[in-house]
Amino acid sequence: MSFRLSQRDKDIIAFINQFRAVDRDSLVDLFFKQLKSPVNACNSVMIRLYRLGLVERTQQYSPNVYLPVDAKIKKNSQKILHFLSILDVYKQMCMYSTPKQVIVEDKPTGRKGGIEPDLFCIFKGSPFWIEIQRNQYSEQKMQAKITLYEEFFFSDEWKALYWQPGERSPIFPSVILITPVRYAVNSDHIRIIQVASIYELMEKYKSSSKQTKEARVRPSPSSGGIKINLT
Repeated sequence: MSFRLSQRDKDIIAFINQFRAVDRDSLVDLFFKQLKSPVNACNSVMIRLYRLGLVERTQQYSPNVYLPVDAKIKKNSQKILHFLSILDVYKQMCMYSTPKQVIVEDKPTGRKGGIEPDLFCIFKGSPFWIEIQRNQYSEQKMQAKITLYEEFFFSDEWKALYWQPGERSPIFPSVILITPVRYAVNSDHIRIIQVASIYELMEKYKSSSKQTKEARVRPSPSSGGIKINLT
């Protein structure tokens, strides 16, 4: 059977392959919002793509959640909720600026036992590794996670990552912990930001930027630390 895919069809399939699990309502927001009947249009397209065998779906959730055809996730797996959490963070970012160089479940060390952030992206001009904590962990476990980031920082391997700006000095991404719980973790070498959501992150830096402007503080020369630019 021959069929022709539109560019939107291809973009939807690529997006599902990238994020591993995408709910119907997110597809509506990202690909159909501008249409007169976005939900109906999305349902029609996704039914067609599913019947063509180009996407998989699970009806364990309502509305449906769509998966890649070669997904190694069981349709009732809790891992689906994990991927939906990553997608939610991405959508929050899109409210402010579309992230670039997005990598879901990034493995920058290329080896087992290294850092494995849930998401990497360049957001509003700055690189971030994002850890999404849906469950509460011990302080020791969270500090051990930060220690892995420090080990990678000292390895200098990050300087050769493909997304690094070739015309400027390499940048070690800030680490965002998306968590409702504040952990007593710290580092003298990498920037750690703990927020409950991207919305909180943006409000935090909006307020910080306003205070800086009002105080007319002149930026001091960088001493090798990480500068975050969200404006």
